Amino acid sequence: MEIKDILSKCDHTLLSPAARWEDISAVCADGLRYGTASVCIPPCYVKQAKETYGSALAVCTVIGFPNGYATTAAKCFEAADAVKNGADEIDMVINIGMVKEGRFGAVLEEINAVKDACAGKLLKVIVETCLLTEEEKIRMCETVSASRADYIKTSTGFSAGGATKEDIALFAAHVSGDTKIKAAGGIKTIEDAAAFLELGASRLGTSRIVAAAKALGL
Repeated sequence: MEIKDILSKCDHTLLSPAARWEDISAVCADGLRYGTASVCIPPCYVKQAKETYGSALAVCTVIGFPNGYATTAAKCFEAADAVKNGADEIDMVINIGMVKEGRFGAVLEEINAVKDACAGKLLKVIVETCLLTEEEKIRMCETVSASRADYIKTSTGFSAGGATKEDIALFAAHVSGDTKIKAAGGIKTIEDAAAFLELGASRLGTSRIVAAAKALGL
């Protein structure tokens, strides 16, 4: 797989709590230069990024991040606010406690409520696979597939682990309909990125593939 094809499937990401505008701006510029699918940045920078870089740059942001235990109303407000500020894509974190309690109907309701707040924008659902059992991962594949969300996403990158090839293979075996897969967290090399895509991911959340492209002199 050509590196430009891999880059076109990357959400070029910077979500560090210490990120300054100059750091975010550099990520945005790299996103444009390398043709990434989007840049994934903190909500507080969405409006500035869109005003600075315009419609040529797809901006993704996160809500309920990174722990997922905000109320549904708070997540919906965050999503609507992000869209108002120009976000093109929203990545939400599920309420993992609900999953642990087996309240998958409540999880489904929350996902759909957030999707409504997205006003037609793309929604990716972060399930934080490192905190789930295999059965819970399968149930979340079914839940996200039954929702109006567009993607199921492995990880925030801020918990005990990130994407694994085993989890992407599991997702690919259990999602249905039009649900797509995003692998995120710990994707370090071009080879890793290609492997995740070959296993069934349609998007990658990573800060490192652009750096790999630069190291190759691209």
